[in-house]
Amino acid sequence: MERIPHLLVVDDDREIRTLVAQFLTKHGFRVTGVKDGAEMLRTLDGARVDLIILDLMMPGEDGLSLCRRLRAAPATAQTPVIMLTAMGEETDRIVGLEMGADDYLAKPFSPRELLARIKAVLRRAAAPPVAGGGSAGTVLCFEGWSLDVTKRELRSADGVLVQLSAGEYDLLVAFAEHPQRVLNRDQLLDLARGRSAVPFDRSVDVQVSRLRRKIEPDPAEPTLIKTVRGGGYLFTPSVTAGR
Repeated sequence: MERIPHLLVVDDDREIRTLVAQFLTKHGFRVTGVKDGAEMLRTLDGARVDLIILDLMMPGEDGLSLCRRLRAAPATAQTPVIMLTAMGEETDRIVGLEMGADDYLAKPFSPRELLARIKAVLRRAAAPPVAGGGSAGTVLCFEGWSLDVTKRELRSADGVLVQLSAGEYDLLVAFAEHPQRVLNRDQLLDLARGRSAVPFDRSVDVQVSRLRRKIEPDPAEPTLIKTVRGGGYLFTPSVTAGR
């Protein structure tokens, strides 16, 4: 039997937690609702969670800090996160994505839109990469780095495992499968996300910035992922594939 995806809703508003849980349960998900970060961490310690719906503005530790924690912990580094917030400014979206969120939804939101976002993010997290080179089952190597597509793991030249969010991983695979080619934001969204979610093209810039901090010798002067003015981004290394 297919396992029912388990969603964790973290929001201090009890009414929102209840309404979201009821709606998503009707659509085939198992849902746990918690009011703060402490309850979130206890739940994650005792259960497998497939996706976290995380409110940005909460008393005590806020959603941004909690998202940073999730991305720093090996057990949850790749667990998809959708951020909820009452604020709708683009800067707030960018901050949420900067902390490692996979998608963003401003309150008030349509439950059906949330459902669509959840399904899209879960598809992206579960699907093997299909872009360009068809690299399933391979290890992509560049400048001493090894990207294991089967295990969804990135290792440095000295074997250190580098944690990537689902969005960062998808983007790096898109770059590694299309090296030494200029790719604009729309192409990167197509390759990394397959247009399976409502596009927010500035998220590409944020994910590129995060990738640079993880793989560039000097993120302030990037040499692996170069910005092409008016064009997009260029992944400069030669890439070899092995099994």
